[in-house]
Amino acid sequence: MTAYWIAQGVGVLAFAVGITTFINRDERRFKLQLAGYSAIIGLHFFLMGATPAGFSAELNAVRTVISLRTRSVWVMSLFIALTLGLGLAKFTHLMELLPIVGTVASTWALFRCKGLTTRCVMWCSTACWVTHNFWLGSIGGTLIEGSFLIMNGLNIIRFWRMQKRGIDPFLVEKKVQEQE
Repeated sequence: MTAYWIAQGVGVLAFAVGITTFINRDERRFKLQLAGYSAIIGLHFFLMGATPAGFSAELNAVRTVISLRTRSVWVMSLFIALTLGLGLAKFTHLMELLPIVGTVASTWALFRCKGLTTRCVMWCSTACWVTHNFWLGSIGGTLIEGSFLIMNGLNIIRFWRMQKRGIDPFLVEKKVQEQE
């Protein structure tokens, strides 16, 4: 029983790290914070015995950091193949497919999308994860992914409204990319 509460404690720690992730407009800070959260929640899933989710989350962490350096289709394809290979090799229940699908979607978003589109695809990925985490009984995982779903959804609406008023919420990010 102690191991269960240690696992839940790690999940709550992940919640504390990840709660402000989607507020970031700066793509670099957004991705670094998301990577830190993914590493911690991956450990939580391994401790909970959810191996496919643990592999997916740890791959998310590495993938997110690498996506800061490259948007290569080959690198993206490698991470998608790893996610499918590791996740499908250990899954035992159909609900365990949700983190795999969510990870594939977010991998595509981080390598191929920008700005508001990234956040929209990430929202769909989050819906997969929150459903899985609730099914698993992960307190911290359900809290954080539920919070991500709400916060990212609200930020999508806020950024979309800004764009409708002619304000580019991702201008800082675009200026940095132009300087590189």
